[in-house]
Amino acid sequence: MVTNYLQASRRRLATFALLVMIFGTLSGVAGCGGKSATKARTEDAPAAAANSLAEYRVGVDDQLQVTVWRNPELSGPATVRPDGKITVPLAGEVEAGGQTAGTIARSIEEKLATYIRSPVVTVSVTGLRSHEYLTRIRITGAVRTPRSMPFRPGITVLDAVLEAGGPTEFASANRTKVYRKVEDKVTVFEVKLDDILRRGKLQTNIELQSGDVVTVPERLF
Repeated sequence: MVTNYLQASRRRLATFALLVMIFGTLSGVAGCGGKSATKARTEDAPAAAANSLAEYRVGVDDQLQVTVWRNPELSGPATVRPDGKITVPLAGEVEAGGQTAGTIARSIEEKLATYIRSPVVTVSVTGLRSHEYLTRIRITGAVRTPRSMPFRPGITVLDAVLEAGGPTEFASANRTKVYRKVEDKVTVFEVKLDDILRRGKLQTNIELQSGDVVTVPERLF
């Protein structure tokens, strides 16, 4: 029993240290990236998760699809260059690095307005290839294989935990939490993981965003 207690204590300390390291890194990068287009709301976890792609800030090597309404000759794919820019017919070079898809679309519209009356542009991210560290999600704590995995749109807490081998016998699954960095604030979402796994109650099975950290705590001995 003493050995189990000491092992559990070490795991909790390791988890805490990992969270400090991750959010310290995210804070430094967020300071360089500017403000997010939309803030996640603590009272509406599903809505916040749904905004993940809208809030995603494009980086080098990301693949975009630019669509100019009624102007297919100006539409097409674009890859973000190392200088953070893309090239769009007529619009020329457009700053994309660190911008959301919506912001990029507005910039293209402004440039095309010189040549086209009231241009309507949409930009979608078709390939997430940048920000290898920031676009990962991490599963820590009382899971069988704590891990860091690439973010993919639509992944839920349940998906991530199952990929990590599921909770251990020491887990206090209904006290699971998702930690999310939004600008300079960490938002915490409570997840009833045991209810999800054993009772099929999916109300707290939220979709994850890039950079999220899922922590499954251990039972208190």
